[in-house]
Amino acid sequence: MGDTRRTVVLGAAAAAALVRAPHIAQAQSRPLKIGCLAGLTGQLSAPGIAAEASARFGVNAINAAGGINGRQIEMITRDTQAEPAKAVNAVQDMISNAKVNAVIGPISSGEALATTPIMARAKMMNLHGCFVDKLIDPKLYPNAFRMAPMNSMVINLAANYVFDKLGAKQVAVIGDPTGYGQSTVQEFNPAYKAKGGNVVYQGTIDSNQPDVVPDLMRMRNAGAEAILVWSVSPALGARVLNARATLNWDVPVVGHNSLGTGETGKLLETRKNWEKVYVQTFRSCSFDASGRLPAKTEEFLQRTRGKLDVGDWMLYWIIYGIDMVDMIALAVKTTGSVESQDIIAFFKTLKHYSGYFTDYSYSETNHNGFPASSLCMGEANSLRDGGYRLAPGYT
Repeated sequence: MGDTRRTVVLGAAAAAALVRAPHIAQAQSRPLKIGCLAGLTGQLSAPGIAAEASARFGVNAINAAGGINGRQIEMITRDTQAEPAKAVNAVQDMISNAKVNAVIGPISSGEALATTPIMARAKMMNLHGCFVDKLIDPKLYPNAFRMAPMNSMVINLAANYVFDKLGAKQVAVIGDPTGYGQSTVQEFNPAYKAKGGNVVYQGTIDSNQPDVVPDLMRMRNAGAEAILVWSVSPALGARVLNARATLNWDVPVVGHNSLGTGETGKLLETRKNWEKVYVQTFRSCSFDASGRLPAKTEEFLQRTRGKLDVGDWMLYWIIYGIDMVDMIALAVKTTGSVESQDIIAFFKTLKHYSGYFTDYSYSETNHNGFPASSLCMGEANSLRDGGYRLAPGYT
């Protein structure tokens, strides 16, 4: 699929895999088995449903075109319900029983924190889009690669925007009890202080807590000039925005892009509550002043129109799903092998892969493939086709 538009630099490990002719010939008829860990049910199901649907679209497209050098792809999905314990059971089943060659996902960092060590012990190729920094460590997890930003990149992006563009020196920072929410709140505090700002309120709010007005009152009384929300829960984000309106508190809210999802929009008491809400997003998913997306993203939407319904999904959930399948397929096509160790070796040499989401590059010592330059902030109330208008201050 579109291999001519990608530039790949092969190192010695990948080149060596090409000459193992007897091994390749023996395994040529074997399908490529890709395991997909995705929360398809439960409160946090939207990202999992979108990424799984996109990955499956990519698999079907490759198979319909003849496969990878005649080799078909079999995608094996397990619903984790976005719960770490279920994700652990799912990945163990994939490795021991389904005998997959690579795993994409999980979607949430809480699940990945539980499954990453298991896949490392099994030397299983793993490609995911989870943000928590410590999930990618070439020494601890030589099998794992990230195709989304590190949390530290997102934190710096938000800190710079709030401090430099919004001029808020005193902020409140909240998260949910998940691994992602807790780690991000803890990491934001020193990052903001390093800029000269001050975190006047820091707290945890359960995503099922029905009333957050008392929490916002404490933030206001502490003198917060902006609220940072680090949660993947649309319900929590909507409650914060509705509570802000209830208190008639005209303070900007900044944070995770779940604040701007269609699910969040449906839970708002009025669309006006989406004003002055700025979310972390991506250049590939952002509309410019003329209302246009980047050319490659427009091409993707045209290609999938009527075949892959964007609906209320975030566009990046979809385009990174198809990128994951395309990159693994390219590894198999180039090396001629479905063995996990050969796919891993290929990724360690992959440079400037021009995907729909971004331009990825990896190495032996760098398994974080996403460049910080592809991050930006967007206006939550401009949501259209899963993308946002660039926030004020961006061009």
